[in-house]
This record gives sequence, C-alpha cells and structure tokens, in this order.
Amino acid sequence: MKNWIKNFFDKGSSLIGLIILSPLLLLISFLIYLNLGKPIIFKQERPGYKGGIFVMYKFRTMNDKKDEKGEVLPDHIRLTKLGRFLRSTSLDELPELINVLKGDMSLVGPRPLAIEYLERYSPEQMRRHDVKPGITGWAQVNGRNNLSWGNRFKLDVWYVDNHNFFIDLKIIALTFIKVLSRDGVVVEGQSVGKSFYGNTEKEENI
Repeated sequence: MKNWIKNFFDKGSSLIGLIILSPLLLLISFLIYLNLGKPIIFKQERPGYKGGIFVMYKFRTMNDKKDEKGEVLPDHIRLTKLGRFLRSTSLDELPELINVLKGDMSLVGPRPLAIEYLERYSPEQMRRHDVKPGITGWAQVNGRNNLSWGNRFKLDVWYVDNHNFFIDLKIIALTFIKVLSRDGVVVEGQSVGKSFYGNTEKEENI
C-alpha cells in the first residue's frame, strides 16, 4: 500500500508539474539553445532501483570548449552564466520530472550517483538502492553540502528504512525552502559531493 501511494503521488505530481511548468521549460530550453545550441538536455546513465541502470535527464549548463590539445576545459571554465543561474536555482533539475513520470525516479529518494561509484559502496551503503532514486532526499534537507559522504549514505539508508508519505511531504516542503533560500548551493568549480543534490556528472557538476 505504501509503495502504491508513493507511485501514484509521484506520477500524478510529476505530470501536473510538467504541465504547469511547461512555459518555463520551453523558455529555459530556448535560452539554452541560444547560448549553447544542441543538445538542450544533458543525459547520463545512473543506477536506479536495485541498481538497475536508467538515463537521467537534466538541462545542459556547460559548453564543450576544448584547449589547443583537444582536451575538454575544466568545468568552471565551461560553465556558462546561464548555467550558473540554472544550478543556483536548481532549475537544471526540472527535466528529472520526466524520469519520475517514466517510473525511473521518485520525487523523494536517495540521489542517483555515477555508475563508477557503485563498486565503492559497502553492503550497507548499497541499501540506498532499495528504493527508487529521487529528485530530492533526506540527506539533501539535512546538511546538503556540509555532509561527508559517510553521513550522506547513513541518511540515505535511514530514509530507506523509515520513509512514508508524510516524511516525503516534509522533505518536499523543506526542499522548496532550501532552494528558494539557495542554502548550500555550490555552483562554480563544483566537485564530488558538493552539488546541491550530491550528484556526479561528467558533463556538469561532478
């Protein structure tokens, strides 16, 4: 019953969100096209429920500039002014609503990290994949960038063991507060573990 309610809430909320936010999504897409061209959406494979691989969507925030040797320039150089704004407001995360509608993600759950980190998890930390990954999560509203990796994983596992509909609503409400206040958002020169959602991306914030 708990999973049925969560899935219904996720799909219904993501569909309504995509409809309501469609003018904003189109505007952001147009601005990215003007600034960066195609592609507008950044895609990357991530581990999801039970470690299954899915493709996560985000708005693109960086260009593809390279040095004279053909090497991709550092993130802080490739990150555009528009990209900084999208990250600082977390608007770059909006396409993940499509992942929620598809069933790959939930509104609330442990943030999906890069595939290459799977081999580094302990058996206890791997339990974070016992629920669907989320756009936001318990770790993201309890310390955000101030948390160590170990504490993030502990909070993720706590969520796996204790999540319910009311905890999800609490996390969503706290997420809005933190996003609006831009609390703990790291934009320029982000490194592993320092992005708002603790995500890792080759093209974007690592």
